[in-house]
Amino acid sequence: MRNYLLVDFGSTFTKLTAVDLVNQDIIATSKAITTVDSNIILGYETALEKLVTTIGHPIHFDRVVACSSAAGGLKMAAIGLVEELTTEAAKRVCLGAGAKVELVLSHNINNAEVQSILDHQIDIVLLAGGANGGNRECVIHNAKQLAKSSVTAPIVFAGNKDAADEIHEILSAGHKTFYICENVMPRLNVLNIDSAKDTIKDIFVKNIIEAKGIKKVEQIIDRVVLPTPNAVLMAAELLSKGFGDQVGLGDLMMVDLGGATTDVYSMAKGLPTQMNAMLSGLEEPFAKRTVEGDLGMRYSALGVLQSMTASEISHWNKLGIDIESETKKRYQNIEFIPTTDHDFKVEEIIAGKCIDTAMTRHVGTLKSVYTPMGMMYSQVGKDLSKTKYFIGTGGVVISSKDPVAMLKHATQIESKPMELRPHHPEFLLDQDYILSAMGLLSMDYPEIAFIIMKKRIIHL
Repeated sequence: MRNYLLVDFGSTFTKLTAVDLVNQDIIATSKAITTVDSNIILGYETALEKLVTTIGHPIHFDRVVACSSAAGGLKMAAIGLVEELTTEAAKRVCLGAGAKVELVLSHNINNAEVQSILDHQIDIVLLAGGANGGNRECVIHNAKQLAKSSVTAPIVFAGNKDAADEIHEILSAGHKTFYICENVMPRLNVLNIDSAKDTIKDIFVKNIIEAKGIKKVEQIIDRVVLPTPNAVLMAAELLSKGFGDQVGLGDLMMVDLGGATTDVYSMAKGLPTQMNAMLSGLEEPFAKRTVEGDLGMRYSALGVLQSMTASEISHWNKLGIDIESETKKRYQNIEFIPTTDHDFKVEEIIAGKCIDTAMTRHVGTLKSVYTPMGMMYSQVGKDLSKTKYFIGTGGVVISSKDPVAMLKHATQIESKPMELRPHHPEFLLDQDYILSAMGLLSMDYPEIAFIIMKKRIIHL
């Protein structure tokens, strides 16, 4: 086996990466607008034509494997007992599985909240709540609400195991498609997300790709195996940890800035680096991903505008940039490509706001606590202040005339001193947009995927 073709059906672009396994390098890459609203094969075929043109001759691929976030990706609802605990645990399951958390519900859900699941066109419902041996009434109530509803999305139960048998009976009687997993929080503040995360990925492969229309391409590719964000997460973790005797980069962060979302990844334990800081809240995973569905360069451009303060908008207006009309223009034309210096400046402004806001939501924070021993700090989330590497990926970052200026929006800033952002990271660039492809390749050839990433990701 020599040539692999790795495909990413993205929300905006379908991206192809051809890999030579023998030479352990990329042959060529290409992209075309994703045609999910008509026939997704058309965008794939356009990108394939561009790829063959770039290569300069016809090529045979021994295997074609794909990931997808087309049609908005994998939208999930997380239902838990209390938002601060089991609902937060449920959110982490969704994000770790490559999903977009569209809806978060807690306590006993009512009819209006069940209707919101339908209104948001949720793909999978994750039902959690209660430590093992603890509260079981809440998850049983919520299961009954789902069972009598018209919700058709698969339901994943990952709550109090003492309620599992009754949940099984309730959902069976309601003729729902459901899966019983291990409790995401078997004990207070202890997370166990792998069982539910793996189940969600399996559901994606078996069910969701057909609902999204992706199944149409199975006649020309071997398989669609992962949500795109999960593939990127796998690549980032491999790059951090290395493989075999290949040494990884260690602690790193990454931002993937797309048309619909801004995803932030961190590969680090995130333990306190300050002597007088104490951890509180839920434990953090080494490989963490957060996704911001309201922050993006095209589909979610209006969300970026909403995240700006009146003073920020006024500031740009005084500099001759009508940021309101610029974001609306990009929202209304997702195929917009910057050509002038003005266009690139606006792209940098929007991207910088996406990165800054997404980092605020990802990194840990410190809170002052007065104790008999003096001032202490409570740390919630990861301390990423000492992170050595920060990687940028996504079309707007790759095509930027000054990607470092864009990525610096992720670092520590004076106005947010309590956010545990990286202080002085070294910036890297995924110049060929290959991370999702390398995540796919790592499923079969992790060492080759690692070698290619080390070779192709450049230092800025």
